[in-house]
Amino acid sequence: MTSPILITGAGQRIGLALANHLLAQGHAIIVTYRTRHQAITALAQQGAVCLHADFSSDAAIKDFIVQLYQHTNSLRAIIHNASSWDCEANNPDSAALFDDMMRIHAKTPYLINLAASELLLNYQKQQQQPADIIHLTDYIVEQGSPKHLAYAASKAALDNLTKSFAAKYAPHIKVNAIAPSLIIFNEHDSDEYRAKTLKKSLMGIEPGCREIINSVDLLLNSHYITGRSMPVDGGRHLK
Repeated sequence: MTSPILITGAGQRIGLALANHLLAQGHAIIVTYRTRHQAITALAQQGAVCLHADFSSDAAIKDFIVQLYQHTNSLRAIIHNASSWDCEANNPDSAALFDDMMRIHAKTPYLINLAASELLLNYQKQQQQPADIIHLTDYIVEQGSPKHLAYAASKAALDNLTKSFAAKYAPHIKVNAIAPSLIIFNEHDSDEYRAKTLKKSLMGIEPGCREIINSVDLLLNSHYITGRSMPVDGGRHLK
C-alpha cells in the first residue's frame, strides 16, 4: 500500500498547488479543508482523500487525528500548510486572536506531529528511508511584525517546533520548515498594494507556487536535511 502525504489546508492557493503537484507525481495524498471549495471536489475526483477539519478546538484536532488513523496506517510525509492571516487591526479581541493564531499555527502541528508519529515511523520501517514533516512558517519569523504581532509570534513558535521535533525524531523522521514571504497575490489586492509589496524584495517579482513546490520536492528527496528553515523570500531580508 502506498503511504500517502498529508497536506493540511489544501483547499486553495499554496496547499492546493502542492496537492495537484503531488497527485501528478503519482503520490497518494490526504488533504484537509475548512471550506469545501470546488477545488476539493476536483481533488477527490483525482483520488485524494479529503477530510474536513477546521482545527478550531482541541476536540476538533483530536477528531481529525481519529479520522486520519481510519484512512491510513502509514504516512510518507506531513505538510503543515493550514494557516490564518489575521491581525490586530481586524480583530479587536486580542486575547482570542492570540489564542487562534497559536492554535492553528503551533498547537495543531504540535498535536498532529505527536499523534501521527507512529504513521510516519511505519513508513520509515517499511521503506528504510526517513519520513518527513514540513512546516510552512513565514519570513517574518526573523524580524517580527508590528502589524501582525500574534501571527508572527505563532509562526515563530512553529519555527522553534521545527528544531525540537527534528531533534526528537531523528534519524527516522526529518523535520524542516519553509519560510516564504510573498508567493502569490490575492485577486482583490490593489495595484498600489502589489507595487508596494514587490519593492520589498530584491527580486521584485510574484514568484508563484512553483517556488514552494520546488522547496518541498527538495526536502522530500533529501535524506540528510533536517532541523532547518528554508527561506523563500526573494532576498527580502536584505532590503
